[in-house]
Amino acid sequence: MKKALVVDWLDKYGGAERVLTSLQNVFQFNETHALVDIMKENDFKKIFPDKYPIKTTLLQKFGRYFRAFFFTFHYFTSKIKVNKDVDLIISSSHAVAKGVKKSSPNQLHISYFQARNFKYIWDEVDLYFGKTAFLLKPLINLLRKIDVRQAQRPDFIISNSKFVQNWVKQTYNRDSVVIYPPVSLEHFSFCDAKEDYYVAIGRVVPYKRFDLVVEAFNQLNKRLIVIGDGDQLSNLKKIAKENIQFTGYLDSAQVNKILSKAKAFIHIGLEDFGIAPIEAQACGTPVIAYKAGGVLETVVNGKTGILFNEQTSASLINAINEFEQTTFNLSEIRNHAFTFCKERFEKEISEFIEGKKNRAN
Repeated sequence: MKKALVVDWLDKYGGAERVLTSLQNVFQFNETHALVDIMKENDFKKIFPDKYPIKTTLLQKFGRYFRAFFFTFHYFTSKIKVNKDVDLIISSSHAVAKGVKKSSPNQLHISYFQARNFKYIWDEVDLYFGKTAFLLKPLINLLRKIDVRQAQRPDFIISNSKFVQNWVKQTYNRDSVVIYPPVSLEHFSFCDAKEDYYVAIGRVVPYKRFDLVVEAFNQLNKRLIVIGDGDQLSNLKKIAKENIQFTGYLDSAQVNKILSKAKAFIHIGLEDFGIAPIEAQACGTPVIAYKAGGVLETVVNGKTGILFNEQTSASLINAINEFEQTTFNLSEIRNHAFTFCKERFEKEISEFIEGKKNRAN
């Protein structure tokens, strides 16, 4: 059986790319397609250890500026040509990969939704386009219609959380099953000797709301370490007080060292699933998180962390104060994290796809 993988694009190695690593490990794809591949070689090898040519589209020539042409993504996805002798297409979609066309009616297309798709044109229009959003309204409405139409192309959809599953039903009127993504917990070691600092990890981009975390810790004057890089980093450094440290990008060993000793992990963004809170729990580190999105399925309030109701610095401050009055069983927190291990994901997705293949035959 020949298998093809279709992804939106390859740029940085994050949570979605960890899923690709597991998918490649399980299925050993014969061909892979992406709108753009600008991933560094070291990151690329984490997904594809052997030299592996990626078939890209004309957007490749724009390099890291390809996102400026977001309005063409659906079009170029439709132009992707999967070989006719491929039996199974798996699309990994956080934007448009789900819209790939079959090249033969006998092909089975299963799409794994890494997130609410193409948030540029749906939930986060104002966040991405700001004051110009109203000017783009006709274009965005058109893209939404195309997006809904292309979402009907997969034979089956797998969502990475119940949160995304509900969104898929509401937005595309498609049913889906939930298979939680893999978390490589072997890189995160348990530590019960916590030190007196908090940690926040992730890409420093608008929707992660690191600005609110900085605002809160400026008031609290407690020690905070922010791990990650992104376009908001320089601005946050300018407004942060001396109790806040920015490390930039760190490798997994360095992240583990800091995360395992932190007294708590701060998570204020709205995530479709969110791998970082599970990595924190694998270290026995409690999570203080905004009560929305994927963390409702991964953090147990009062047992593995504290959930707060509003995405504001004031609500976060109250949660931190509550956290400091609460006692946690750190071993229990670590055990909870292992319900999201890589082996579980690979087993569940293999069984799901094998079942659909047998039914098709």
